Amino acid sequence: MSNSDLNWIANFIWGIADDVLRDLYVRGKYRDVILPMTVLRRLDALLEPTKQAVLDMKASLNKAKIVHQDQALRQAADQAFYNMSKLTLRDLKARSSQQQLKADFEAYLDGFSPNVQDILEKFEFRNQIPRLSKSDALGTLINKFLSPDINLSPNPVKNPDGSVKHPGLDNHAMGTIFEELVRRFNEENNEEAGEHWTPRDAVKLMAKLIFLPIADKIQSGTYLLYDGACGTGGMLTVAEETLQQLATEHKKKVATHLYGQEINAETYAIAKADFLLKGEGEAADNIVGGPEHSTLANDAFLSREFDFMLSNPPYGKSWKSDLERMGGKEGMKDPRFVIQHAGEAEYSLITRSSDGQMLFLANMLSKMKHKTKLGSRIAEVHTARRYSRGTRDKGKATFAAGSLRTIGSKPSSPCPSTCSTTPASPPTFGC
Repeated sequence: MSNSDLNWIANFIWGIADDVLRDLYVRGKYRDVILPMTVLRRLDALLEPTKQAVLDMKASLNKAKIVHQDQALRQAADQAFYNMSKLTLRDLKARSSQQQLKADFEAYLDGFSPNVQDILEKFEFRNQIPRLSKSDALGTLINKFLSPDINLSPNPVKNPDGSVKHPGLDNHAMGTIFEELVRRFNEENNEEAGEHWTPRDAVKLMAKLIFLPIADKIQSGTYLLYDGACGTGGMLTVAEETLQQLATEHKKKVATHLYGQEINAETYAIAKADFLLKGEGEAADNIVGGPEHSTLANDAFLSREFDFMLSNPPYGKSWKSDLERMGGKEGMKDPRFVIQHAGEAEYSLITRSSDGQMLFLANMLSKMKHKTKLGSRIAEVHTARRYSRGTRDKGKATFAAGSLRTIGSKPSSPCPSTCSTTPASPPTFGC
């Protein structure tokens, strides 16, 4: 499918917001409805062919009194998700009563698997239903997403004569459309690069800095990629694509497993949804997030080591609440931030509580591999002043210099003005 076709579909969905939500929401809030509805329509289309198989499996499992049903239902759906409700979105089109439609729509949502429930919860989508129903907009919204003018299904829509009216939408194309909608909503809300997302050019540069120096050393096998501040998941996706491309060019076969953690609920929901829409169910399961999942105070991947790590952590943001949850500076025992070094049993990497940026690097350093030929390679975005000798924060300066000495590496050559260098593991370069 061409880029013009994908843009047309994105424009159609964008137009739904203006058609249905104009008098209900300010423009900055359109995303609260359109993004989760886009996810729901795509998942609904993917599940249509196996709907009855899932219902039959659910009945069999209940009859056998089997409690843990998730994996069996995923297999029945032939997807990394499922819906146990007897309803589909198309079934809801016939509801004449807004009250009945609201009840049935909520029952339909309740039927989704736990991973989809997590996305809906973090989007806070159920909070929008009363407003949509009260204004008679819920039915219109569903009908718009089911319009014969658009196809969000992987299967082609055909004319009566058998010719293709709308081609099927594969997972990659659907992911592209979703990411385009996210980008537009970011611009609509005047969100600057770096707030919840990193410019794609910068992400591509980081991926190249990690992979290109060792491209000829990549062997066939399995590699783990990690982002401790993964936002909407763009860094992981670009890194995976870059690694796969280089492996193909060098006639190697690699498998990749993606892991990420994100504290912002909505951006976490977008990341998890994006991976599901692109058919990467395992990656979606390995994305952990929400306000209760701070990378600093609640590491989701304890004791796990990774081959490649990329991140653009928040800077200038206080981590005082995390510090308090971890016992304060005096009570801190986290082995990521209090280490054995230079003869000291408890060498502290803790920085001032007004800015926890450097601790994200300490988190990555703790997850490095030391017993593989390539070790681990890290790329992380930091402001240049973190490495200035004149920094007022002695902890940051000591940590930056200590990290460089410990891993025996130097920062990379200067990046564009929007980036700065960061220490990394040999022969890694960071941006």
